[in-house]
Amino acid sequence: MKTYLPPKFFVDRDPNRCIQCRVCVNQCTFDAHRYDAEDDEVRSHEENCVGCHRCVLFCPTHALTIRRNPLDYRENYNWRPEVIEDIIKQAETGGVLLTGMGNDKGYRIYWDHLVLNASQVTNPSIDPLREPMELTTYLGRKPDRVEVEQGSPSLKTELAPQVKIEVPVMFAAMSYGAVSINVHESLARAAAEAGTLWNTGEGGLHPKLYKYGDNTIVQVASGRFGVHPEYLDVARVIEIKIGQGAKPGIGGHLPGEKVSAEVSMTRMIPKGTDALSPAPQHDIYSIEDLAQLVYALKEATNYTKPVAVKIAAVHNSAAIASGMVRAGADIIVLDGLRGATGAAPKIIRDNVGIPIEMALASVDTRLRQEGIRSQASVVISGGIRNSGDVAKAIALGADAVYIGTAALVALGCTLCQQCHTGKCAWGICTTDLALTKRVNPDIGTRRLANLLRGWSLELKDILGGMGINALESLRGNRLHLRGVGLTDTELEILGVEMAGN
Repeated sequence: MKTYLPPKFFVDRDPNRCIQCRVCVNQCTFDAHRYDAEDDEVRSHEENCVGCHRCVLFCPTHALTIRRNPLDYRENYNWRPEVIEDIIKQAETGGVLLTGMGNDKGYRIYWDHLVLNASQVTNPSIDPLREPMELTTYLGRKPDRVEVEQGSPSLKTELAPQVKIEVPVMFAAMSYGAVSINVHESLARAAAEAGTLWNTGEGGLHPKLYKYGDNTIVQVASGRFGVHPEYLDVARVIEIKIGQGAKPGIGGHLPGEKVSAEVSMTRMIPKGTDALSPAPQHDIYSIEDLAQLVYALKEATNYTKPVAVKIAAVHNSAAIASGMVRAGADIIVLDGLRGATGAAPKIIRDNVGIPIEMALASVDTRLRQEGIRSQASVVISGGIRNSGDVAKAIALGADAVYIGTAALVALGCTLCQQCHTGKCAWGICTTDLALTKRVNPDIGTRRLANLLRGWSLELKDILGGMGINALESLRGNRLHLRGVGLTDTELEILGVEMAGN
């Protein structure tokens, strides 16, 4: 017998404002509104509301308000409402609870406990409106030293492939099928406009987006979806995906209802079938195996592209990263505890992995101690929210960052965590053609490009205030950071001093 769960949200409809226009009925993909033709009245199914607020935005008379249901169970800190409801759902279904987006638990956000230094009298600040500020970043393996030809500007040292980005922010891996084709197009076009890169995720690359190849990172994951020679050739960077922050140690899953005809063609799998990436990367059971795959991809592309390797941030990330560099990876990608996803077991998302700040600091420290830090760029992702987070990440040791959730929010996402259903009311995490149209690529491109432009201007302001005119001077320079409200152990791991020192 199914147990009743109260609705999570209340839908307040003002009868004095509602004109029965049914816009809310047409806009809601979760059937939280219905029209009763007999009574000529729009009514609410509050138990279906996910709090996406699309109906509120589109209501022409502002007749709607969405309120969270306080769900006043008997007070018990251990048995909170969320815990009780999860048990009830599993008792009903006997299955794994899925969710979308990133970890929303109250783990410490270390970015909020780090502050940046600023110049005052002894080291004058720089006005970015009047002085050039350098945000350009080069990703790829760097030599420990560079030799030039005698009496010539030509290099004797052979350089590994480098990728230039104008801002140290890239769009994170979000696969076609998990997000709509219009989202992919928006990301690709915005990356090209801003002079940065976007990542296809593990779902392959739709042929209409091949023209953005110079700004594209393609993934090779355990399922090998959409991987073929042309896919590798068109890309600027190839990324081997071993793990991701939202679900370390387990594989990917795209529900069959999201595998449309176009997704099927791009991923090279049957329409309507679940796309399952095996938990282990079956090509890789050791560092030696990883090296073989890295060099197989380099060989397949004539050593013209950097190869990145992406792992989830876990307790031994530093040791793993060291092995990855020695295996030939040109870029190390770390995805932290707050990394988002289209679908993950809730229990994994909430309990597995470590904060990206700790993983980044430990990896940068380990690679420096071993004298191999210059042999790979380090890119991080998982909860980067603003340009301040970017600056702190670079000071902790990152070369660049990925943003995923922030990019989706720029496109309209309200983090209702229903990505896995394929019913996204904003047309983002869906393959339904009618819903896909809700993301206009022209508008999406402009919003994403605006976001990167705004962050770039803020980064220049931050650098100028620190008396620095190039991002390179901040990279890995933890003397520019101070901790606030952190323990001695946390400060030691992060490699920063307490504020006031």
